[in-house]
Amino acid sequence: MTAVHGRVSTRLAARFVAWARAWRAGYVPFDEVAPAVTEGEEHLFADLPGEVWEVPLGSALIALSKVAADEIRLVVPAPGDPRGLPGPGAFTGAALHAGEGVIAGSLGLVPETCEHMSGSGDVWHSVRWRAYPVQAMPGEYIAPGEAELELARELGQCADAMSRLDVARWQPELAGALADLRRPGAGADLPPGYDPRARRLYARAAMLDRVLALADHSAPGGAVTAHEAHQRSELLRPLRTACRRGLMAACNAPLRG
Repeated sequence: MTAVHGRVSTRLAARFVAWARAWRAGYVPFDEVAPAVTEGEEHLFADLPGEVWEVPLGSALIALSKVAADEIRLVVPAPGDPRGLPGPGAFTGAALHAGEGVIAGSLGLVPETCEHMSGSGDVWHSVRWRAYPVQAMPGEYIAPGEAELELARELGQCADAMSRLDVARWQPELAGALADLRRPGAGADLPPGYDPRARRLYARAAMLDRVLALADHSAPGGAVTAHEAHQRSELLRPLRTACRRGLMAACNAPLRG
């Protein structure tokens, strides 16, 4: 998750995978991919095969021009849950550290967000993606319908548990955001080519992912005791897992043929 001093946005790897897959499948033109992924920030790619220097996103996409859409997939691993990773190696370690990554054929990409400040106090952000060789392998398929049901179940249980813990007393913005998530139709969107179920799942999972990142950023929040903070962390654990599975299921879903 992209989080720099309170700034939280949709996962970089999720945006990259969704738009790169839509481009490779012929649903969006090449020129639309970079603006959708970068959202106005500078993105540079290091250690791409055949490149000595860091290159911009457009050059990185050209390197993927022979990779099929289904070979580009999102991984959102966590300690103890390396789902989708190819096994021990430099890419696996970097993706686990970042909490996200992209597998594109035999290439792995991991983003890192940096914050910069000018002498006058202006702040801007840039992203450096590092490329790693990986062994091409079929990805684990997560059905969007199954992931959607799991996310809805965990969200309901989590919201009820947070209400019993009176979470609004010590982190009202998190409780309010979780309540808003029960409203359908809000959140980020996928590019053309994805079916309605994947789009609905992505919208909810991406919004929830940002809420959970805010919870992490402000931890332990206003919790009165360490015990309450631990309770919050434990009750959010299954929801975090369901959210990661939802993002992967949505972004990696088959595109309409």
